[in-house]
Amino acid sequence: MRNDKENVIIDLTFKFAIGVIDYCEELESKRKYILAKQLLKSGTSIGANTKEAQNAESKADFIHKFKVAAKEADETEYWLQLCKGSKDYPDPDSLQKELGVIIKIISKIISSSKNSLAKNLIFKFHLC
Repeated sequence: MRNDKENVIIDLTFKFAIGVIDYCEELESKRKYILAKQLLKSGTSIGANTKEAQNAESKADFIHKFKVAAKEADETEYWLQLCKGSKDYPDPDSLQKELGVIIKIISKIISSSKNSLAKNLIFKFHLC
């Protein structure tokens, strides 16, 4: 399933991960270590899982890896909301906006992949 052409979700999640790293370094400079560590793990994991999905062994494996990325995105969204609501934390607004776009794209990828898998299974069933 590997595709070396431009891949929007890979590009977006990579750029997002770089932004998360920068934001977490800013958090650490303000001694906000606990949230920085949590956010760094989940925020960079989104891209790692989307990248891993590019080498999936099957359509089902591809969907599974994107579901893991979606869970990591939800967790990241939570940590960013905590940062937004906490006193003396840098504003994560731009990261929240980027993440919103990523979540929508991941949801669409999962949805369309499930539809494609279902159609393929129905087609195979009718051949039997």
